[in-house]
Amino acid sequence: MSMLETKDRTPLRAVTGGALAIAFFSVLSRSLGVLRDRLLASTFGAGNTLDAYYAAFKIPDFIFNIFVLGAVAAAFIPIYIRVRGTYGQAQAWHLGRTILNLITIVLAVCAALGALWAPELMPIIAPGFDASRQELAITLTRVMLVSLMFFGASNVVGSVLQAEQRFLSYSLAPVVYNLGIILGLYTFVPWLGPEGLAWGVVLGSLLHLLIQLPAVWRTGFRWRPQLDLKQKAVTEVLKLLGPRTIGLAASSLEQVIMAGFASTLAAGSVAAFTLAVNLQSFPISVFGVSLAVAVFPLFSQAFSANNHEDFISHFKDSVRRILFFVLPLSVLFLVLRAHLVRLVLGSGEFDWTATIRTAQVLGFLSLAMVADSLVPLLARAFYALRDTKTPALVAVATVFTNLVLLIITHPFGLAGIGLSYVVSRALNLALLVTLLGRRLKGLGADYILSGAARMLIASLMAGGAAYGTLQVLAPYVNLHTFIGVLTHGGAASLIGGGGYLILSFWWRLPEINFISRWLKSAWRVMLKLSGALLS
Repeated sequence: MSMLETKDRTPLRAVTGGALAIAFFSVLSRSLGVLRDRLLASTFGAGNTLDAYYAAFKIPDFIFNIFVLGAVAAAFIPIYIRVRGTYGQAQAWHLGRTILNLITIVLAVCAALGALWAPELMPIIAPGFDASRQELAITLTRVMLVSLMFFGASNVVGSVLQAEQRFLSYSLAPVVYNLGIILGLYTFVPWLGPEGLAWGVVLGSLLHLLIQLPAVWRTGFRWRPQLDLKQKAVTEVLKLLGPRTIGLAASSLEQVIMAGFASTLAAGSVAAFTLAVNLQSFPISVFGVSLAVAVFPLFSQAFSANNHEDFISHFKDSVRRILFFVLPLSVLFLVLRAHLVRLVLGSGEFDWTATIRTAQVLGFLSLAMVADSLVPLLARAFYALRDTKTPALVAVATVFTNLVLLIITHPFGLAGIGLSYVVSRALNLALLVTLLGRRLKGLGADYILSGAARMLIASLMAGGAAYGTLQVLAPYVNLHTFIGVLTHGGAASLIGGGGYLILSFWWRLPEINFISRWLKSAWRVMLKLSGALLS
């Protein structure tokens, strides 16, 4: 068994090891995601096929986000941990089996209805599409809906693994999902045409489930055809699930609305916006989500034990760690947005016009990176308190704000969509921080702000150094070649990132020690990884 799957660890090692596993494989998964996007962009360009492909995700994603993504973990994990501690492991597994079967049944019904109503829903989702794009998007949607059952089962299994603090197989699941999509591009597309892209998604979702089954089997969890809806814990999960579902429905609706606005712009706008979001999500997933997922069981345990000090300690340390990584990255993404887009996506059919449009959106999204990275942690703090209503209400308010701003900024095209996104995310963060602070009567704000101020100054100086490097090197590199763009952007990144680390050492930020522990753990993981995968 890997050190990442040992349950009797100190909280510090649990967060460090768990976050390391999630972050390591998140980097790998996101790297494959970047490769996936590059292959898609170079093969089809930012045009009609990719517009239809990304629009086709909206119905399956809407259903999945409402019933599964985040909702299951938020409602299930705290109750699972309480049941395990109070009634024993067998009752916790009994709860897990019921939720697994219930989610699978609900998703199967929703998938059938989604396939039936796709021709009526797609004109609402993408009103700017012509007939050919509408038809392709409907076909891809119907195939992608098959993936819902696999994803539903996989996420319940993943929630059990998170509750047991076994993060390795859970972290591997997104990696194999992206491998499935890439395999579909090379195997199914030559055979089935664009429809093969959707079958790649189905394959990825199946692999997402299969990779986690051995690990959950080793915990002792076994599937049985039971549906005990009278179990008190099941009722508690469903009560928590309701408000979270509303919040996720609002967030999913927001994605549909933004895609709808983008569909009314020039061909390729949906693809450009989606590709920019995928690039922005890289650091958010690696640092924001990984730390939030790793600390969530500790939040739940602290609340169950009525240990307010531990709860606040975990929270403020996690906020500072997220800021330490994400603040400089948000500045560097803003400075190097065109380099990032060109290096990652700029090949084949993805031309310079598509690069400029995607980079424009990425520039705005980089300003929302801090908020997007902190919100998962704040939301999980509420979930650990068994409060799913507050984040849901905040999500509804955020979506309404974004909708109003989209209407106001629509004349500005993709820039307007990016601007409305930034403002709505800032509002989301501000509301969650304010409400959680009132709930807990303080969040360790002095400790957080003292570090955040120095991190912000160091980040701005790093951005200035990176921008200066770009100006100095510009006359000496050929920016019309891949090597030239890589040299130009890479040098600026090294100068900016190196400057940030030097300032962090100089100011003796404690997050440097966290990096040290992380690197030591990474070395141990690399030594034990093969054995852990085979054990």
